[in-house]
Amino acid sequence: MRLKISLLKEPKHQELVSCVGWTTAEELYSCSDDHQIVKWNLLTSDTSQIVKLPDDIYPIDLHWFPKSLGTKKQTQAESFVLTSSDGTPVYSVAWGPDSEKVLYTAGKQLIIKPLQPNAKVLQWKAHDGIILKVDWNSVNDLILSAGEDCKYKVWDSYGRLLYNSQPHEHPITSVAWAPDGEIFAVGSFNTLRLCDKTGVSSVWSYALEKPNTGSIFNIAWSIDGTQIAGACGNGHVVFAHVVEQRWEWKNFQVTLTKRRTMQVRNVLNDAVDLLEFRDRVIKASLNCAHLVVSTSLQCYVFSTKNWNTPLIFDLKEGTVSLILQAERHFLLVDGGGIYLYSYEGRFISSPKFPGMRTDILNAQTVSLSNDTVAIKDKADEKIIFLFDAATGKPLGDGQLLSHKNEILEIALDQKGLTNDRKIAFIDKNRDLYITSVKRFGKEEQIIKLGTMVHTLAWCDTCNILCGLQDTRFTVWYYPNTVYVDRDILPKTLYERDASEYSKNPHIVSFVGNQVTIRRADGSLVQISISPYPAILHEYVSSSKWEDAVRLCRFVKEQTMWACLAAMAVASRDMTTAEIAYAAIGEIDKVQYINSMKELPSKESKMAHILMFSGNIQEAEMVLLQAGLVYQAIQININLYNWERALELAVKYKTHVDTVLAYRQKFLETFGKQETNKRYLQYAEGLQVDWEKIKAKIEMEITKERERSSSSQSSKNLGLKQ
Repeated sequence: MRLKISLLKEPKHQELVSCVGWTTAEELYSCSDDHQIVKWNLLTSDTSQIVKLPDDIYPIDLHWFPKSLGTKKQTQAESFVLTSSDGTPVYSVAWGPDSEKVLYTAGKQLIIKPLQPNAKVLQWKAHDGIILKVDWNSVNDLILSAGEDCKYKVWDSYGRLLYNSQPHEHPITSVAWAPDGEIFAVGSFNTLRLCDKTGVSSVWSYALEKPNTGSIFNIAWSIDGTQIAGACGNGHVVFAHVVEQRWEWKNFQVTLTKRRTMQVRNVLNDAVDLLEFRDRVIKASLNCAHLVVSTSLQCYVFSTKNWNTPLIFDLKEGTVSLILQAERHFLLVDGGGIYLYSYEGRFISSPKFPGMRTDILNAQTVSLSNDTVAIKDKADEKIIFLFDAATGKPLGDGQLLSHKNEILEIALDQKGLTNDRKIAFIDKNRDLYITSVKRFGKEEQIIKLGTMVHTLAWCDTCNILCGLQDTRFTVWYYPNTVYVDRDILPKTLYERDASEYSKNPHIVSFVGNQVTIRRADGSLVQISISPYPAILHEYVSSSKWEDAVRLCRFVKEQTMWACLAAMAVASRDMTTAEIAYAAIGEIDKVQYINSMKELPSKESKMAHILMFSGNIQEAEMVLLQAGLVYQAIQININLYNWERALELAVKYKTHVDTVLAYRQKFLETFGKQETNKRYLQYAEGLQVDWEKIKAKIEMEITKERERSSSSQSSKNLGLKQ
């Protein structure tokens, strides 16, 4: 990525240009100390003087009312605010993302003042020299500051320093975020720099240009984020287009060579295709064997199998700010809403929720899978909205996913059935969690997978998750292990040292078994992980258990056996689970699985499989629905859930004496006296007769066997008929 600079031979202003502002992506206004306001038309290259200000007014900043947001034809803005100097030391002001706070400079200090009365004002020393410019981005919530100490800095909204540049030759006179918050521009004397925000606290430079401009006092990004204008000290206005952006997927590399031209290179055979567009390219995404390109008016969809015949459709609303892709469809975000389309160009749905602000959405706060759209709420950052991709309606019973802390980043897994869809997210404490998106009435478990996780990504071919965890690169080969057998989760992980990637690297993509990481200096690093877990996922999803066992025997790795054990339990294939647990030395679990084989009914077996996975309530429900009340009571006795065991016995008026007998035996073993009031109440006057109790238990087991065999006979008879 670089900047293509354009500068007129002769300046249009007689004095320094202090501020610039875009009305549309093709029209700009500039103000100068010569008191002139000049209009620039980039299509015709014409300039015209609009108004001459009074001689005592020296403009210092200009801001247009953003009327073009959410309108397809980019209606020209009609009103603007112009500020002039009165000698006070406030050099720059910026609104907060929620428009409820104002950031301004005061000498070397930065001040964030909330609009609410009596709210706490945040103030800190930010530079060693006077601060000349600030900008606060609504998408990433990060602050840029520039000062006479020749440095530019990046801060979070709490005033914590995230990045501090090296001192430059001259004071930094201007900084500005691109609308999407991914890149920003820095201006100084004869200097224009384009920088990238990688991850949370890493900044690196894409391009450094040295135009003959004098100091650049103000930088403004066009509404679509494709070009910048700079107000120059020598009376010029400098224009720069962002070109040579690159997108990569497998063996394809796409480069934006000009504003309306892309080059596609297949690195396998070095074949090159040129893609021409009617309008300037604004956003693009290359994934899932498709290239999706949005221009100022249209959307183009190319298949990697055929670059010559794209599918083209007109955009519903204004400038596209985000494109996300899944295997079956893609998502566009603009000022008007969120839209899902198929790769054939068919409109699918448009998810909405009250108070939705599309201008602040990015790839960390929106996630897409084949059946689900997840959006983090900005008003309450502890909430994730979940939508059915096919209808745009809330998923399940409309229940929101709510967490105890603010959520920073979300990601949906990409493969498998809708009912098994999982979402992983990182909260403000940098803890990684996973939970199900299927929410019907009962509260789904939100389970912690890791701590100090800075960035994450799901594999595009199977549900393998990777993340950068403090100084380690971690791969969760089967994250669903936490729902099946949390004890063996550490055995399903792959970890390696990540300190070589420097501080705060960022995961760019996870395609196949290749993970691409961008280091803090901007360089890309490829990590190859074992291809075998992905093959194991494929075998298990096709129920090829014998092939899965053979693969594990061939690879001879504990990680593979541990993943297979968890997958088998999740799929209720206890024969495979027994083999896998034996291979990793989990003898107690092998014995428990063996004991299940002797259970008389399929309901009992299912209940014990659920218990094995820690789903006690579900196990109890299965037994009660099958009329196996004693068995439901017994599993609570075995787990020492004494209150629940007695509650069931009293409710169903059976085996109260059995519960009391086991409770008495338990207390005698530890030399304790009964103190529970309910147990004292029911035990009053009761003599424990173990012979009688054993006979009752034997009778229950016999009844279960007879019922099971009767059920099987009926099934066989039905098959014969």
